[in-house]
Amino acid sequence: MDVNAWLMDVGQFLSRYSALFIGGLRNTLILSIIAGVLSILVGGGLCVLRMNKIAPLRWLANIWIEFVRGTPVLVQIMMVYYGLPMIGVELPVPSFLGSAGERSMYGIIALTINSGGYICEIIRSGIQSVDPGQMEAARSLGFGSVSSMLRIVMPQAVKNILPNFGNEFANLVKASSQVMVIGVAELMFSYNTISGTSGRPFLPLLVIALLYFVVTFVIGLGVRAMERHFKKSDR
Repeated sequence: MDVNAWLMDVGQFLSRYSALFIGGLRNTLILSIIAGVLSILVGGGLCVLRMNKIAPLRWLANIWIEFVRGTPVLVQIMMVYYGLPMIGVELPVPSFLGSAGERSMYGIIALTINSGGYICEIIRSGIQSVDPGQMEAARSLGFGSVSSMLRIVMPQAVKNILPNFGNEFANLVKASSQVMVIGVAELMFSYNTISGTSGRPFLPLLVIALLYFVVTFVIGLGVRAMERHFKKSDR
């Protein structure tokens, strides 16, 4: 094989389909970032319910978590996509999501439902990993239960759960590939378009895999940098 000819062919291929790759990456990042932020909020709320003394609230959180664990994310996406219109739910569509904004919103909601359940358990395990004596000591110093949790327990819990948070966000990025089934033009949707147009299934798949790898690798670097920062503050 002529390496120079092959490199030239790859360069021409990338130049021809760069807009589709970049557009798919952009949509993947938008979906992941928005769903990631929302899932932290949802997961925090579920954690409050999960650790509540009121039984029906705990049951609600448990049902959510077990449903997320027990069903594939693809099924959850399809249920949101077909289920919300059936009950008359109309979603606001930000302009930056483009022409397929409504479908993107369905994907974001489904990913938030999925990731929120896992983040709930991550937060709960982090809180429970903190010595209960920390809460008791804070209360004895005159802090209320809420301020004790926010100012004493949670800062310690965050250091414990940071690696799991990074893993979950990386999983969320990869799970976003499933929204292609509802017509959202993320990376895997772009792959289908490019492979069908070019008749070359492997090369675009390799490019997509490298893009996913770069994104998740950067997430890992960011998490490790934050861990080092927390270790410095401990010392």
